[in-house]
Amino acid sequence: MSVWSIVVAAGQGSRFGGPKQYEVLAGRRMLDWAVAAARSVSDGVVVVVDPRRLGSPEPLTDAVVAGGATRSASVRAGLAAVPASAEVVVVHDAARPCASPSLFASVVAAVRRGADAAVPGVPVADTVKRVDAGGAVTETLDRSTLVAVQTPQAFPATSLRRAHAGEAEATDDAGLVEAAGGRVVVVAGEGTNAKVTEPADLVAAEAHLGARGGILRRSRVGLGFDVHTRSEDPSRVLVLGGVVFEGEPGLDGHSDADVVAHAAAEALLGAAGLDDLGSQFPDTDPDWRGADSISLLTQVGELVREAGWEPANVDCSVVLDSPRLAPRRQAMQERLSAAAGTAVTVRGRRTEGLGALGRGEGLACWAVALIEPAGGART
Repeated sequence: MSVWSIVVAAGQGSRFGGPKQYEVLAGRRMLDWAVAAARSVSDGVVVVVDPRRLGSPEPLTDAVVAGGATRSASVRAGLAAVPASAEVVVVHDAARPCASPSLFASVVAAVRRGADAAVPGVPVADTVKRVDAGGAVTETLDRSTLVAVQTPQAFPATSLRRAHAGEAEATDDAGLVEAAGGRVVVVAGEGTNAKVTEPADLVAAEAHLGARGGILRRSRVGLGFDVHTRSEDPSRVLVLGGVVFEGEPGLDGHSDADVVAHAAAEALLGAAGLDDLGSQFPDTDPDWRGADSISLLTQVGELVREAGWEPANVDCSVVLDSPRLAPRRQAMQERLSAAAGTAVTVRGRRTEGLGALGRGEGLACWAVALIEPAGGART
């Protein structure tokens, strides 16, 4: 069954004092934790944001859409971006960053077993009383039959689309399915999957996510590689690490074919788990024709930071027999470091005449990048 997730992140955070979904917890934004958990069970993820944030890149997502005036309207906006081929749709609130991948798997499994909706629920610990408008108790409810419902909530796509067809409003999507006569089942929720409502809630969420100690919290390493052939076009100039090598034949490429900047960018993107350079800046897009690769590296650094990471260093090994890098090595390192926002080192490696690179048919570069969680959190 094809599964898509909608992560609702369009709230203003009026009680919190601001858009809480962008607060950093254990090295990642709250929204990023929610998206990463959704991604674990999903073929695609749609994020619904405040219309004013539309256009800002959101890592690990397949679509970003503008939210509506209400939560239900925002879910409908996300649902419109889910492909018609999706069979299961999961809806999750970005304000619940501690939901585990296994919780997502549980609600999806319940839908696959035939439920019209599956929601996580936790037992109600406190005594619950019903009161009238004046505050007088009218009934004490049997808490053994009560659960507090959480997200993620999963649905057959047809059930969720049908429930939202009349543009009804509810505090959660399962309520709409229930009102339409659907069978809603409860799976075991997680006590740690609390909704962040007040600033004080961040403390518990930070402690839980930090204790989880997953890969997202550790320093990460990425490997980048790029190779370009020598160009026969005399107008092409050789650019390496943002530095022009006058009098040297250039390299073929859609951009300026700077193999060093490209390899550094690929290493950073790989470390952050983001799409590769060709996906970020496709060679089918005329906007990137002849692009300055130092500018692209700057944008890659920004994408890495938006994903909740901070570049720590990048080391590049350029494979070539000529020209000599030594006279321009310092300039290359300065330009690359300024673009990436961290120390970038460059070294040249000779081929000893072996292979196509040894024959001067092209140049290649390998790069290794280290990134760390933003905010200085480390394990």
